[in-house]
Parts: sequence; C-alpha cells; structure tokens
Amino acid sequence: MNATFGVNFLLCIGQMARLLNRNFIIGVTGSIAAYKAAELTRELIREGASVRVVMTEGACEFITPLTMQALSGNPVHTGLLDTEAEAAMGHIELARWADSVIVAPASADSIARLVQGRADDLLGACVLATPAPIFVAPAMNQEMWAKAATQENIGVLRERGIEILGPDSGSQACGDIGAGRLLEPTEIVESLIASFSTGDLAGKHVVITAGPTREPLCPVRYISNRSSGKMGYALAEACLNAGARTTLISGPVHCDAAPGVDVVEVETTREMLEASMTATDGADIFIGAAAVVDFKPETVAAQKIKRAGSESMELKLVANPDIIATIATSDTRPNLVVGFAAETNDVSAYARDKLKRKNLDFIFANDVSDKAIGFNSDSNAGTLISANNEIVMAVSSKRVLAETMIAELAKHLSEK
Repeated sequence: MNATFGVNFLLCIGQMARLLNRNFIIGVTGSIAAYKAAELTRELIREGASVRVVMTEGACEFITPLTMQALSGNPVHTGLLDTEAEAAMGHIELARWADSVIVAPASADSIARLVQGRADDLLGACVLATPAPIFVAPAMNQEMWAKAATQENIGVLRERGIEILGPDSGSQACGDIGAGRLLEPTEIVESLIASFSTGDLAGKHVVITAGPTREPLCPVRYISNRSSGKMGYALAEACLNAGARTTLISGPVHCDAAPGVDVVEVETTREMLEASMTATDGADIFIGAAAVVDFKPETVAAQKIKRAGSESMELKLVANPDIIATIATSDTRPNLVVGFAAETNDVSAYARDKLKRKNLDFIFANDVSDKAIGFNSDSNAGTLISANNEIVMAVSSKRVLAETMIAELAKHLSEK
C-alpha cells in the first residue's frame, strides 16, 4: 500500500466513526434543492453510514435515480408497487432496516402529505412503517414557508416527535430572499450526529456483556452458541450516546465497538464473570446481554481429541457460574440489573420466572426461533419486562431497539 494512501485511508476511517454502520433512508422529494441530496448522501457515507435513497416522482424530475444510485452504492427505490423492488427489499423491510429516516429536501407538498399520513407512495409508506427516528429538512419558497398552513403542518410533525432541521435563510432559486432554503448537507449531518447524543446517562457507568462464551473441550474444539453479539454492541453504542461511561465485556465476536467504549475481551463464562465483578464495582447499570454457555466440560483434554475409529463420545458437563444472578445478589449490586431471555417457546412465562428468580429489575424477552429477529439478524423485537410493567418493542434494527431500551432504563434510573 502506498504510504500516503495508507495515511489518508486511516484518517478517513477516523472521520467516519461518528455514524459508523448506521443505516439511513434519505427521502428526496420534488424540490429544486434535490441536487443537495447527492452531497448529503456523500457526507453520510463519509461518516461511515449506509444509505438507501427513496425518491418521489417529483424528485426524479430534478435529479436522476442513477446519480443517487452511483453515490449511495445501492439501488434507488422509486415505486411503492415495484414488483422487482418488493422482491429484493420491500417497503416494510426497508422501513425496518433504517436506523433513521431523513426527508431532505422536504417540499411543502411532501410535508403536508406526511401530516396526513399518506401512504400512496413509497416515501409515505416507509415513514409510516418505520420505528426509527424521522427527520425532516424543509426546502421551499419563503412565502410558502411563511404561510399558516405550512407552519401548522410543521407544528404537527414536531408534536409527533419528528425533528425539523432548518430551514436556512438567504437567496433562493426563484430570486426571493428569506427563510426556506435547505440546510447545507454538512449542517444536516452535524444535526443528525448531535441528535444521537441524548445525555440521559451523563455521569453514569454502564457495564454490558455481549456475544457468546466458549468452553474448551481440548486445544482445538469448544462448546459455544450462535450469538453474534450485535445486540450487546448496539446497547453499548446507545449507552455511549446517552453520555455514559461504557464498559463492554465481550466474548469472541466479529463486531466493532463504537469508539469510546471500553472493551474487555474474554472467552469463557468464568472469565466473563470475573471481568463483570470487577467492572460493576461502583457501576450504575449492568446489562447481561451475553449468551453465556451454561455448562462446561468437567475435564479439558490436554491434546486434540482424536476420533480414532470411535463412533461415539461421552461428555460430562458441569454447571458454569450464573453471571447475572451473581451480579444481582452481590454486595456491589448496581442500581439496575437487566437480563435477557432468549427463548424459543413460552417466552413471557420463562422471562418472568427468570426476572423473579434472579432478582432482576428488568428482563428483555425475545423469541430467537424467529429467524427474522434471532441470532445473527440485524433486527430484533421483544418485550422489556419489569415486576409491574411490560413494554412491547416492535421489529426494528438492533440499534433503534437498543436506543429505545436505554431511554427506558435511563428514565427508570432517574425516577429510582
């Protein structure tokens, strides 16, 4: 590798980290400012994001789908009833894939359609179907922006939890001067980045376990499970964005932690317990998202186990320590202890039993037999259960679900 190229590549990676692996839908509507969506796409990708573009019919009159496809690196979605597109990534899957949806530019007409809840085009359907945060960046003539109807529509969107970015003021394509210009793409990106930092856990310390553990049979083989660690890593990023000092105790995975997360790598269940006990001394929240191996071989062979003509092999397994129960009953117990119940049947019943039996404050229960949300999936769904409450969380990306869960835990911690 050329030395200059290598340095530039590393610098680029460092700059990208703020939105690393976040999934954005950019909704482009019929506005002269549609050309700025191209630069917005580039800026998001520079920050490490993955981008899929949805264009309305009007948007295609101002900028071509081919341009947006070349910049995003993904097919552009234009039609709600496109059979080919639905087969590849239908509007529901697209809506669930997104960690955020940004409508930019948002014309006066598209804003009115969002207020009405129209779903007769792809963008409207995605906005209605997504559980992800929605951002709207208006772009229109200054008179259109000033009209009471537009201001009332903007007020309705804000009441529904949609964040409005801009508009800017200045000279416009029509020759007018005033408010209504689309924010510059760099300003939109900075606003998006700032929105993910809530401060809900500022000054708190959160410890999270993630991924599987491994128990060796011999120097070559081990017992483990299918956990990818994606949920635990998403929770760590959500805690970091909420302002917490975040310690992530991770089994062997292929995930990258967000910059700023303190990662402790372990392999066995015993190692994870020891690291957890050390880290939780003085911590405010402990989240046991790891899928630990509950039983380990009684003995570990010093050399590789050979088949040597044998048609069977007997293993004697002994129980591993129960990490989350140990933390929940320790003298240094954090204020909140949160467990996970990855079940394949009777999910709620097993989760409530585990909540009570292990002295937990919350437990997140999900059905891992569902391949759409099970191990290795980028999506998840389930129910956050406490002694007196159940909060159902619909299918969404693990990042969106993690942010929703952390907001609930932060609220409870504040009340407690």
